[in-house]
Amino acid sequence: MLKTLAPSLLAATAAATLAFAGPALANHHKGADHAMVGGAAMYPAKTIVENASAAPNLTTLVAAVKAAGLVDTLASPGPFTVFAPTDDAFAKLPAGTMETLVKPENKGLLTTILTYHVVAGKVSAADVVALIKQGGGKAMIKTVQGGTLTASLQGKNVVLTDAKGGKSIVTQTDVMQSNGVVHVIDTVVMPG
Repeated sequence: MLKTLAPSLLAATAAATLAFAGPALANHHKGADHAMVGGAAMYPAKTIVENASAAPNLTTLVAAVKAAGLVDTLASPGPFTVFAPTDDAFAKLPAGTMETLVKPENKGLLTTILTYHVVAGKVSAADVVALIKQGGGKAMIKTVQGGTLTASLQGKNVVLTDAKGGKSIVTQTDVMQSNGVVHVIDTVVMPG
């Protein structure tokens, strides 16, 4: 049976104590009070936008968020959970895709793609794993865009499957922000 990630389930799973079991999912880049993404410190007192702007491996995401006009939204109190594709993830898209998407006439499509990477509420790695286990191996995650991502475990990795059947691996978890949490992913997920 598939479980759907909804606000009521968020509250129910907030106290989940399950944690990712393997090194691929652990956030090994934690300092005394912050995580590192792409070699840059991510401070829990800063917003998603402030922290992402400092990460050298999230420059394409930041440029896309600016082009889509989502800076104010992702700087608001939220909270939000963002599955953040790295620059390498965006580089996997067909040649010219990002150049086309950031054009003003494609703002709507770009916004649709970006909001498919965002979930309302603060969803930790433990919450996702708990929902996968409750769902018998799969958890349906409703995105701000309105579509669904399917989370599952592949070995010790959490894998997101998008509406088109594409897969992305969560490579870094629980990068805490003042207005939510970021989980870094290795592939851009696409809505249907």
